[in-house]
Amino acid sequence: MPTKILSVDDENDLELLLTQYFRRKIRKGEYEFYFAHNGVEALTMMLQHKDFDIILSDINMPEMDGLTLLTKINEMRNPALKCIMVSAYGDMGNIRQAMNNGAFDFATKPIDLDDLSLTIEKAIEQIDYIKQSQQEHSQLESLKTDLAVAGEIQQAILPRVFPPFPEIESVLDIAASMTPAKDVGGDFYDFFRIDDEKIGFVMADVSGKGVPAAIFMAVSRTLIRAIGMQGNQPAETITRANELLCKESVNCMFVTVFYVIYNTKTGEIDYCNAGHNAPYLIHADGNVEALPMSTNCVIGAIEGLSFNAGSLKLENGDMLVLYTDGVNEAVNNALEEYGEQRLYDTLCQMKGKTCRETIDGLSESVKAFADGAPQSDDITLLSFKRK
Repeated sequence: MPTKILSVDDENDLELLLTQYFRRKIRKGEYEFYFAHNGVEALTMMLQHKDFDIILSDINMPEMDGLTLLTKINEMRNPALKCIMVSAYGDMGNIRQAMNNGAFDFATKPIDLDDLSLTIEKAIEQIDYIKQSQQEHSQLESLKTDLAVAGEIQQAILPRVFPPFPEIESVLDIAASMTPAKDVGGDFYDFFRIDDEKIGFVMADVSGKGVPAAIFMAVSRTLIRAIGMQGNQPAETITRANELLCKESVNCMFVTVFYVIYNTKTGEIDYCNAGHNAPYLIHADGNVEALPMSTNCVIGAIEGLSFNAGSLKLENGDMLVLYTDGVNEAVNNALEEYGEQRLYDTLCQMKGKTCRETIDGLSESVKAFADGAPQSDDITLLSFKRK
């Protein structure tokens, strides 16, 4: 695109002088010159052509002088529009005022066209830089909007209606939350009916952050849910999910998963822990114990793996609390970690609490510990309780 220059001067000779001197650049389409004879005429032309790049304005003109025109141009708040002021050499007071009022540069009469050419080139460099910055800013704003929408979509695909199964609310309490560290996250929780008696619960954490993790999260959730709803046992579900995710994984991404099948009639739990944090069991009497550490590998990294399963039983009043490492690895301003001990101590205070009270209490404890420090990782919690 040519650089559009508006020359504002009441001397007609300047028009011939500029078009003659810059004729080569005009022929090549590098410059386009427009001419006005006073500030009022210039403003009218600027309303008709809003894409001027440089205003080359005399200071002393009839109807509207150059300083008033400069004030009007400043009101347009266009940082990519540069003003070069022109006046007699002895008119340094007005030139200084113009520079103080935001003029890019100045030239003195009689005009040294070689010097003016350099000044215009310098202005063009500044204009190009500003336009590029404006374009990048627009792209970032567009990306920010897209990320916000993606975050809303990601939250929408997670179960958010509680209680999720009203027909068994009298025997099962469920609560969950996911707070991403960025606009979108890599953690996810899920739960779904397998049959009339069994419900599948998933807690998972995708490696990495941001958009790549969010995309891999969506793929992982879909696969685990689809395989789990077929009634496969936890170890088989995780094994099949691993084989499929290994084919989809890029940049060595992987997922830690704790997958549970819970029997609402008997309270029995079958689970498979694929490299995830060991959940905590809060007994009805208030005692808290961690499940055994995982002996399985993460999924999505290595094909051909087999996975071990475990089992336990929830008695009436028992609650299982699942979480991601954004909880125990949360840091405060002193770079201290929340840690497993604080997590354990907090859960010890949850005797008799509902699942929602437990989730909210733990979240508040982590938030209070962080004391305003930036959240470094997604924080995801899921609990269910036999009533």
